[in-house]
This record gives sequence, structure tokens and C-alpha cells, in this order.
Amino acid sequence: MAERPLQASRQRRGKAMTAAAGSAGHAAVPLLLCALLVPGGAYVLDDSDGLGREFDGVGAVSGGGATSRLLVNYPEPYRSQILDYLFKPNFGASLHILKVEIGGDGQTTDGTEPSHMHYALDENFFRGYEWWLMKEAKKRNPNIILMGLPWSFPGWIGKGFNWPYVNLQLTAYYIMTWIVGAKHYHDLDIDYIGIWNERSFDINYIKVLRRMLNYQGLDRVKIIASDNLWEPISASMLLDSELLKVIDVIGAHYPGTHTVKDAKLTKKKLWSSEDFSTLNSDVGAGCLGRILNQNYVNGYMTATIAWNLVASYYEQLPYGRCGLMTAQEPWSGHYVVESPIWVSAHTTQFTQPGWYYLKTVGHLEKGGSYVALTDGLGNLTIIVETMSHKQSACIRPFLPYFNVSRQFATFVLKGSFSEIPELQVWYTKLGKPSERYLFKQLDSLWLLDSSSTFTLELQEDEIFTLTTLTVGSKGSYPLPPKSEPFPQIYEDDFDVDYPFFSEAPNFADQTGVFEYFTNIEDPGEHRFTLRQVLNQRPITWAADAYNTVSIIGDYKWSNLTVRCDVYIETPEKGGVFIAGRVNKGGILIRSARGIFFWIFANGTYRVTGDLAGWVIYALGRVDVTAKKWYTLTLIIKGRLSSGMLNGKTVWKNISVSFPKNGWAAIGTHSFEFAQFDNFHVEATR
Repeated sequence: MAERPLQASRQRRGKAMTAAAGSAGHAAVPLLLCALLVPGGAYVLDDSDGLGREFDGVGAVSGGGATSRLLVNYPEPYRSQILDYLFKPNFGASLHILKVEIGGDGQTTDGTEPSHMHYALDENFFRGYEWWLMKEAKKRNPNIILMGLPWSFPGWIGKGFNWPYVNLQLTAYYIMTWIVGAKHYHDLDIDYIGIWNERSFDINYIKVLRRMLNYQGLDRVKIIASDNLWEPISASMLLDSELLKVIDVIGAHYPGTHTVKDAKLTKKKLWSSEDFSTLNSDVGAGCLGRILNQNYVNGYMTATIAWNLVASYYEQLPYGRCGLMTAQEPWSGHYVVESPIWVSAHTTQFTQPGWYYLKTVGHLEKGGSYVALTDGLGNLTIIVETMSHKQSACIRPFLPYFNVSRQFATFVLKGSFSEIPELQVWYTKLGKPSERYLFKQLDSLWLLDSSSTFTLELQEDEIFTLTTLTVGSKGSYPLPPKSEPFPQIYEDDFDVDYPFFSEAPNFADQTGVFEYFTNIEDPGEHRFTLRQVLNQRPITWAADAYNTVSIIGDYKWSNLTVRCDVYIETPEKGGVFIAGRVNKGGILIRSARGIFFWIFANGTYRVTGDLAGWVIYALGRVDVTAKKWYTLTLIIKGRLSSGMLNGKTVWKNISVSFPKNGWAAIGTHSFEFAQFDNFHVEATR
């Protein structure tokens, strides 16, 4: 079995017998053959007594919500480069799993994602960007595992209640259509389906969903539950044999690397189905490096899925830059390949779903952990991490203090691994820029003359991957364009006959859904518009506003002029607005402040200092009605603001002291149809 790797190793035997670390910034030699007698722990890696649990992969979440919103607007070749860093095997993060939000029209952290069924008799499998993203992932890695999970649901599912379990058959049908649509329209096979992100599960609904999937010939689609805590789902499964049978995987969020007794007693696969969620600095990378190992060492979790895939949303929204990499400037093409990409690569490039963990994994004597995995065909991958407490604290949960210090760790290969002649070595050091290295290949390690034993000298905040595989690589492209602020002059007439995406570039919906629309009855200037398409409040996951709103631009904008043509579709009760200096979004959208200029179909206008309309600066009568186009203009300069309707001043020099800056925005008074056209903004910081 070892004949082929032995021959390859001899060809490389001219390399140093130890992997000297001068190139890796070590003062001392980090890898030593065991001929040197050193104090420290000894760790046996052996498959003689069988293997541990099956490895299911490392992945990331797009959605929950709108976290990939700006990615789709990137120009080529930069968009494809970003996708390569995420999905291309043996290039960057090389992810095994892509989990996407099943858009439900509601606010789900950083924005809304559109449903494939806004209304009961409506089906459209080309809305949003998750279909496109799954296809791009599959294009790069045909074996990538696809998962879908709802956060919110369209309002019609609840039949007047803010609850998805009013009619179990209806909700199951809705989810089933998404899976069927993915295959029929995009040739995408969904592998796993979830219940309701971080909210209540209904035992009967899970059973109904399984039966409906089976009836539709979707037996291969597995169910993961409940994407919340380990309990009460684990106990419920132990008490209900049918429930135990229909759930394939127990998925917990932010488990802190630990599981619970009931979850283990189910004998089901255990996943950390959402984790990380931390600023993508080196501390975030340390968080990821620690949990990728210790989720299995401590909690027997065989998959870890990071929220989120790529930080492609305005940075001042909640959890800014909490993606594996950053791509939040489609207008410039600038992106950053952050350190979590390379920490992921330490595991993903040298393992595959279907490999098995060894039983001999664990903690290092002086802090840190090690895991080892095999494909059962002679290949072995060992990942060692020594993340310190200060360098690896995730955003949640609380991390109890622990200590990591310099140590020598001796590894002994036994069983089928005792004949391995050589290991490739990849190295990361996080922390001080002068000592920092990301996913650097060191000299390989020759084992034939060492009784299958080697010793690592380990410092704080390091990751080593030692592997029989020679496929790893640190992919790269020429540097992308430099970072640039959002253009100070920006306009969009929405004149797109056949849009590739349903949403206009750079607009980030925070409540409601704004889509390209074609006015068949209007052959003139307003044939192509942007329309708010929800007429019913969705089943919410977060605190959606009572108004719909979409933001755009630079959060640092202070002085700006916003102009937009608007069209109220609802007689008497309808209303629309344009706004500037909007200071909040995402799950905080309901409390957003700014300067909002509203007109209503009943012939009134209003100027407010907040989206909710509690802070009123001015109000009065104007000549406005439904079913007619108007041009609104909002001018904000320093502490003064003014507004115009069709070029005529309606209000002037109203004093506004707060907020000092924020995005531009458009929106409606309620969940109502309305249209927008010829959007134009001129701004300065």
C-alpha cells in the first residue's frame, strides 16, 4: 500500500530531514524527528481499534440574511476570483458545504431575501441570488453539499398569524416546491433541508415534511433539526421513535465545542450547523481554527458551518465583516482574502466528506488540540492547533479562560499508518504581523528512518497540517483594485429589459422586497421601474419595520441630495418616501433614524426624523394622489434640510441635528405595492 508514496518520497529525499522553520518565522526548528529526546506529550495516531465518526465537511452560510447581497454586482474577473477563493478545490477555503437561506421576504439579520412564492399562487425560481450562488459553487466543486433553511416565511403561509405551523401541509408544500424548483430550473440537488432557523420546531411538521418529500420522490433529501440548541430536539427524538427516524442530523448553533448527553444518545450525526460569526480578523481566524478541531474533540461534531460565507453587505449593518472573506465594494472591485480563508484550508484542502476521524484525537498537554482523519485508503491528515484564549475568542458563546504555552508534541503513527514514508507540512501563525504566516508550505517530513515518529515544537497561535496528500495549494490572483468609497454621484433608471438578477445593484432591502418591474401598460418613460412587491407582512424572524425600506450608498454620507420618481399604487392609504442619513439597518431597522420625506395618496406630506414616524419635523397638504408619477427631492446640507415635489419647494430649512450621516433610502408607508424610477443621489461626506 505504501509502495507509491515511498517511491515519490525517495525522489524528494534530498530535502532537509527536518522541516526547518526559518522560512516560517520560527526562532527554533519547529519540526524535529524523534531521534531527538525532548520532554513533552506523546500522542499515538492509530487505526488498529477501528475509526471514529465519519467526517461530513466544513461549510459556510449564505443568507440569514442577505449576506451575499453585494457579491452579485461585482464586475468580472473579480466576482469569479472571489468565488474561486471560496469554492474552488485546492485553491482557497475549498468549502465542502454551502448552506443557503430559503428566502422568505423577511428581515433576517442584514436584509431581506425574496421568497420564490411571495403569494399563494405565485412561483418564481429566479428571484434573489442564492440559486446563482449554488450553481457557481457546483460549477467549481460538483461534489459540494447543498443545504436549505428558512429564516422567515411569506405572510400567506401563516393565514393571519405570525407562525409557520398553522397549516403543516401548506408549509411543507412551500418548502418542497423550493427543493423541486432548484432541480427543475437550475439542476441543483438539495442534500439537506432544515426546519426554522433558531426558532421553534413542530414535531408533527417535521414528520409531515418527511412524508411529503418521500411522496415527491425526494427520499434522498435529508432533514436536519433544529438549527437552534441541542435541546429540546434531542430529548424529543429519544421520546418519539418516528421523529428519531425522520431526522438525519442534529444541528446546533454556536455550541461552544460541546454537545449534550441526549444528543449523543440519539446516535445521529451531530453538526455545528452555524458557528463562527466573528469579525474576520486574526482573532476571528483563531476562533475558526480552534472550533474546527475542538467541535469534534469535545463535542463529536462532524461538520462545522460558518456564518457567513462572504461579507458582501454594507459594513455598518449588524455583524459587519463577519464572513470568511470581505467583498463589500462592487463599485470598485476591491475585495480582501481574509485569514479565515486560509485557516479553513488547513482542514478542507486535505480532507473530504466521507473520510473518518481517528479515535485517537484530543487535547495537547499544554493547550491546543489535534485531530487526524483518513480516507481508509492509506491517506492521513493531521491538524494541530494551539490557539490562545485572547487570539481565538468567538463572538459567542462565552469562552472560559484556558492557557496555551510552548511545548513539544511527539506523534507516533501506528496501525496502517506506520508505513507512511513522508508527510507534507502546511503552517499558519496568527498574531503579530512580523511573525504572521498564512497557509505556508514547509519542507516535507521524512518518516522512514524515525520509527514513524515525529516531534513538533509548538508555540501559541499556530496551525499545522501534516498530510500524505500532495494536492494542497495557496491559490492567488493579482491584487484586486484598491478600495474606493461608494460613488458620490449615483443614478439608476432601472431600464433593464431582461435582468439577470431580480434586485437592482447596490440597493439593500431591509424590510420588504424591491424588484425590477415592467409596466406593460406604460410604453413611455416609466416602462421599467423598481417595485416594492409585498402586500402582506411576512412571518418574521427579526423585528422587521412596519414600513418597507431599501438602503443604498455610503454610511459616511452627510450632505446629500436624493431625487427619485415615485408612484403610489394604493388609493387613500398608500404612501412612499425617500430618505437620507439613515443610520440603522438589519435587525435594528425598526429603530432607524434619519431624514424621511413622505407623500401619501390622501394628499398629505410628512417629514420625520425616524422610519417609524414618531419624530415629526413637518407635515401639511400637497397635490398628490395614487396612480400618478411624482418626483421627490430631498436636500440635506449641514443642519438644514429641504424637500421638493415636482421641482417645487414643499418645505425648507428644517433644522436636523441627528444623525450626522447615513445611507440614502427609498420605501413605502406599509406593505403595499409602489414603484420607483430614475433614482439619483449626489453626496459628500
